Amino acid sequence: MSKGKQVKLQRSIGLFEATLCGVGIVLGAGIYVLVGKAAGLAGNAVWISFILAALVSLFTGLSYSELSSMFPRAGAEYVYTENAFGRHAAFLVGFLLVSGITIASSAVSLGFAGYFNAIFHTPIIPTAIALILACTAILLYGVKQSAGLGALFTLVEATGLFIIIAIGLPHLGSINFMIMPFGIKGVFSAAALIFFAYIGFEEIVNMAEEVKNPTRNIPLAVLLSIAITTVIYVLVALAAVSVLGWQELGASTSPLADVAAVVFGQKIFTIIAVIALFSTSNTVLLILLANSRLAYGMARDGSFPKIFSWIHPRRKTPWATILAISGFSILFLFFGGLEAIADLTNLAIFITFIIINGSVIMLRFTHPNASRPFKIPLSVGRLPLVPVFGLLINLFMISYIELKVLIYGFIFLIFAFLLYEVMSRLKMVR
Repeated sequence: MSKGKQVKLQRSIGLFEATLCGVGIVLGAGIYVLVGKAAGLAGNAVWISFILAALVSLFTGLSYSELSSMFPRAGAEYVYTENAFGRHAAFLVGFLLVSGITIASSAVSLGFAGYFNAIFHTPIIPTAIALILACTAILLYGVKQSAGLGALFTLVEATGLFIIIAIGLPHLGSINFMIMPFGIKGVFSAAALIFFAYIGFEEIVNMAEEVKNPTRNIPLAVLLSIAITTVIYVLVALAAVSVLGWQELGASTSPLADVAAVVFGQKIFTIIAVIALFSTSNTVLLILLANSRLAYGMARDGSFPKIFSWIHPRRKTPWATILAISGFSILFLFFGGLEAIADLTNLAIFITFIIINGSVIMLRFTHPNASRPFKIPLSVGRLPLVPVFGLLINLFMISYIELKVLIYGFIFLIFAFLLYEVMSRLKMVR
C-alpha cells in the first residue's frame, strides 16, 4: 500500500454527481424510518418540523459553502476549524464528527435491517452488519464506482418518495395540518429528531479533492442538496399524515410502506419496502464514503495516525480509513435502537455546526481579505449575520435533546480531549 504523499485522490466527480451524492446521503433512514417517530411527537404538524430542521441545515449550509470555497480540501471541518481556532479545537471537531457520522451509518443500517426484516424476516443486527460489509467492499473498489452506484440508488429512492407523494395527493386537505398533540414543544422535539434526516449535505465538502472545479461545484452541490430534499420531505410528510394519520404513523416501524399499503395493499408495501432498502443502503454507502475522506484528511494533516492517510496505489481509495470506520460502524450497532443512535448523531452534528458557523465569523475578522469565491450575503461590518443565526439555532436545537444524551456527549468530548493528549505524547499525531 502507498502513503497519501505518494498517491493522490482522483478528481472524477462533477456537479451533477456531487449533488446526487448529497441528496442520496440525505434521503435515507431519516425519511423512510424517522418520519413515523417524528409524527408521533409533532402530530399532523410534522411538516413544520421538517421546515425547521431545513432552516438549521440552510444557515449552516451557507457557512459550509463559504468555507469550502476558501479551503477546498478533504478533512473539511478539521481544516476550517484549524484555520479559525487552532489544532486542538480542530481535532475535537474532526473526531466528534467522524464519530457522529460513523454512528449515523449504524443508525441507517438498522433502518435498512428493519425494512429487510419486514420482507424476509431476517435478524436485525446480522443484516445490518452484512450491509456495512457490502458497502465497504464497494468503497474499497473505487470512488467513481461508489459515486455512480450512489447516483443510481438516489434515483431509485427518490422514485419511492414520489410514489408516496402521488398516493397522498388526493388526500391533501382532508385533515387539519396544524394539529399538535404535544404543542409547539412536540414540534420542536420532532425537528431535533428529524434533523437526522438532513445529515449528509455537509459530507459533500469532504469530497473536495475528488470533485472537479471544487470552489464552484461544492457550494452549489451543498445548497442544491438542501433545497431538493426539503421540498421532497415536506410533500412526503403532508402525504403520510393525510393517508395514515399521525397516531398510526407514529407507531409504525415501516411508516412509508404502511402508507402505501393503505391505498394499494400488500404488493405496494413490498415495492416501497424494497425501495427503502435502496435508500438506506445508499445512505450508508455515501456516509462511509464521505466520512472516510474526513478521517483521511485529518490523518494527512497529522491529527490521526499516519496509516489512515495511506491510499491504495491502484484503486486510489483511502483503504485504512474505510476499514476502520466500517469496523466502528459495526460496533455501534450494539449501542441501542435507531432513535437513541439518531439523537447521539444529532448532538455531534449540532456541536460541529456551531463551530462551523463560528469559524465563518472568526475568519471574517482574522482573514478579512482571504479569497472567498462564495461569500455569504448580509453582514454588519465584518460580522456575517447568517452564521450568527446558524450558531444560535443549533444551540437552541441542542436544548431539545434528552439530558442523558447530553451527558454522553459531554463525556465523549472529555474522552476526545484526553485521547488527543495521549496521542500527542506518544508522537502518534502532531
